[in-house]
Amino acid sequence: MELLGTVPAVVLVAALVWQLALAGQAAWLCANAARAAARAEAVGRSPAAAARSALPRSLERGLRVDRPGGGDAVRVRLHVPLLLRAWQSPVTVGATARLSPGAKR
Repeated sequence: MELLGTVPAVVLVAALVWQLALAGQAAWLCANAARAAARAEAVGRSPAAAARSALPRSLERGLRVDRPGGGDAVRVRLHVPLLLRAWQSPVTVGATARLSPGAKR
């Protein structure tokens, strides 16, 4: 009887841990996409296309790439995926990548 009472709690904890893992992966991939977008900007290519190519297809929905302040930085923001893929998360993660002054040629 106690086992039946603890199963929902164990399932809930497992779902929360999995959601946290999804958020961490989204943050990691967002930082990678920002670096790819900054490299593309440095060589005159499209930063949005570079950021999109650095992400898996499941994270491309809701992707935003912009240049804050018009400087040499590129900011990438995307939605954290949810366990239930039918819904879109209101939570976003973002990363900014900037080229060092000597790297632009």
